[in-house]
Amino acid sequence: MAHDDEFSVESVYADLLSRAPESKMEPRLDPLFRVMELLGDPQKAYPVIHLTGTNGKTSTARIIEAGLRALGLRTGRYTSPHLAKVTERISVDGEPVADATFVKIWDEIRPVLDMVDHELADEGEPRLTYFECLTILGFAVFADEPIDVAVVEVGLGGITDATNVADGQVAVVTPISADHTDLLGETLTEIALEKSGIIKEGGFLVSAAQPVEAAQVLLERAQEVEAPFRFQGVEFGVDARVMGVGGQQLTISGLAGTYEDLLLPLHGIHQSQNAAVAVAALEAFIGGGQKALETDVLREAFAEVTSPGRMEVVRAAPTTIIDAAHNPDGARATAGAVLESFSLSKLVIVLGALREKDAQGIVTELKDSLAELNPVFCFTQSSSPRAIPAEQLAEDAVGWGVPSESVFVQPALDDAIEWAVARSEEDNDLAGGILITGSITVVGEARTLLLPKGSANGPAD
Repeated sequence: MAHDDEFSVESVYADLLSRAPESKMEPRLDPLFRVMELLGDPQKAYPVIHLTGTNGKTSTARIIEAGLRALGLRTGRYTSPHLAKVTERISVDGEPVADATFVKIWDEIRPVLDMVDHELADEGEPRLTYFECLTILGFAVFADEPIDVAVVEVGLGGITDATNVADGQVAVVTPISADHTDLLGETLTEIALEKSGIIKEGGFLVSAAQPVEAAQVLLERAQEVEAPFRFQGVEFGVDARVMGVGGQQLTISGLAGTYEDLLLPLHGIHQSQNAAVAVAALEAFIGGGQKALETDVLREAFAEVTSPGRMEVVRAAPTTIIDAAHNPDGARATAGAVLESFSLSKLVIVLGALREKDAQGIVTELKDSLAELNPVFCFTQSSSPRAIPAEQLAEDAVGWGVPSESVFVQPALDDAIEWAVARSEEDNDLAGGILITGSITVVGEARTLLLPKGSANGPAD
């Protein structure tokens, strides 16, 4: 490996972080196409299933990937953000890319990135961003492996997202709601228009159930590029769901078949809907929506599904759940899953949020939806420079209607978790629970604290 002594995952990550941060997206694709051309168009070396939407992208991507692997295909999966380590974003055959491969491919593409950086500077343009470089790296890793199919999640939006240099054979749109309104638009129509950019000529649209105005935009885009389209609740959906130990048992009507007794080890009605979208996407990819899958293959796939940081139980006593809800719709889904899946007598919510998010909407949704558990809030913050200070969040929460006697502050996340455990165990109450949520950075750091490194469910080494 070239420059083995010079590069490491940590040094590559430092290089990435030195660029424009992930929260600052550049609405452009020309530099990406330039890099791809110089690298020999690695994004064209395999078919792509491309996902956008507001909530559920990563879980849906992971279910699709599990289905592809059960079908015997070698997969690449590109998702964001990561919980513990940057290599999680670029997965090969279900596992984070090997450190050595991550470093080797970065070393190989860096001269091209430098060249395009210089070209951009000459034009007075910002150099390639963190997310743009990571996306290029992901496509290059997948071409090098090689893989049979890539499952690629957008970073933000669609039309000018860095991942949109690829043409998805299947475009998957998970539920659309208001998020990143400063970048994507104030209305659902504007947001859907941005996300519709991943629907390409020769592609196939598979969409979750959508608000009417969002569905209309997606429908018009699919018709414009003559892509077949299928919507959840019209052509496919969840026929039946029964709660089970550690998850739920589903019957899903797909595009070409009905699949019974699928045991999905994920919590919440939103995950059953993600699963239905994933099944339809698999049918669209494998047989153009005309050919049923084998139910046994889907059962095998579902059994293997994990979605770290999404309604994930990381401790049994007290029941401690981490969930990366970071907008009001996500918080509503989280609350529903908590009430449905866990028999709790009381709940401590450990919550931290980022400045660009609708913290008021998240807190209010959890307060109202979980009112029957009389939740207490322990406000904290992650190490992100974009984190809202815990004291400020607590002060705001009282203004948003959270009773002051239910508001506590522990700025350090490890202290917040320790406090929550002690509070939930008061009165020897064995049915107390803890929900850690509000931002992906909080959930990622909590996961690292609570799960042994290298354990079966823990963060990757």
